[in-house]
Amino acid sequence: MRPFSIKTKLGTLVVVSVFITTGLLMVALRTQTELRFITVFSVIATLLITQFVAHSLTAPLDEMNTVARSISHGDYTRRVRGADRRDELGDLAGTINRMAEDLEAQDRHRKELVANVSHELRTPIAALRAVLENVVDGVSAADPETMRTALKQTERLGGLVETLLDLSRLDNGVIPLRARRFEVWPYLSGVLREAQLPGAAASQRRGMLSSSGRHTRTDVHLHLDVSPPELTAHADAERLHQVVANLIDNAVKHSPPHGRVTVRARPGAAPESLTLEVQDEGPGIPRSEWHRVFERFNRGHAATPHGPESDGGTGLGLAIARWAVDLHGGRIGVAESPRGCLIQVTLPGIPWSHV
Repeated sequence: MRPFSIKTKLGTLVVVSVFITTGLLMVALRTQTELRFITVFSVIATLLITQFVAHSLTAPLDEMNTVARSISHGDYTRRVRGADRRDELGDLAGTINRMAEDLEAQDRHRKELVANVSHELRTPIAALRAVLENVVDGVSAADPETMRTALKQTERLGGLVETLLDLSRLDNGVIPLRARRFEVWPYLSGVLREAQLPGAAASQRRGMLSSSGRHTRTDVHLHLDVSPPELTAHADAERLHQVVANLIDNAVKHSPPHGRVTVRARPGAAPESLTLEVQDEGPGIPRSEWHRVFERFNRGHAATPHGPESDGGTGLGLAIARWAVDLHGGRIGVAESPRGCLIQVTLPGIPWSHV
């Protein structure tokens, strides 16, 4: 039992009330005071103590009720005082405050989603409309180059729609895990080849588009390091493709001109387990932001050194990567690195009990 729990306080109240009544009764017997006066004094003392304890218990509940009512009306900025209390009411106050913080974050994310998606949709729609208007007005001919421009903007729209569908599947938990054994080197080589192609995301497998649409940078060099070369792993290849593609896309966006992105693969501790690392040479991520990197709609605050196209995307890519890793029962996080950003992924492979 906690030393300051409500049960302890109520038990102390009963004990103190009994001691007061007993003490006054002994005083009455020794001083020959009438019993009715002792009874009145005992009742008054007990009521005063009870009122003090009751106020200390009901006042926080009244405040919690007020804050909860504000939250129900959409005001997520209110907080309950007394979360540092060392009793059940302190725990309840802390829980309500965390709930308010989570709801406030969700509301902020919802507004950011509308703003981000609107921003992402506006550019390709405006560009596509301009191309089509020029064709209709006879300003430009419907030649292959014009159609390629229109196709590129249509693919950007398709990429955003696929990302939102991934998010919907993530929330609903409808994507199954189909793990199998595969060779790591040829698999990752294919992922890197796709990332190096112009408009790489257009050639990604269905349902595995990165949240940023598609990067168009060709000055960043991708390097693959797999040791041993015959390394094998046991995972869902499609979900792992999501992880690696999103990590590469994020690393490329934050790389300096003519930078280098390295993808490393090493065996893990368990059979067919895998440790993946994606490292860039960009500005890195402050340690204070490490816990927010994989939150939805977190577009980061580091400036990118390569122009306006890399505006941070929708901020869903790393969140989807974390979800895919969690689906495997693995871990993903930012690791210490002397330069740039290092993201480390650990997949568990085959459990020992299944070997």
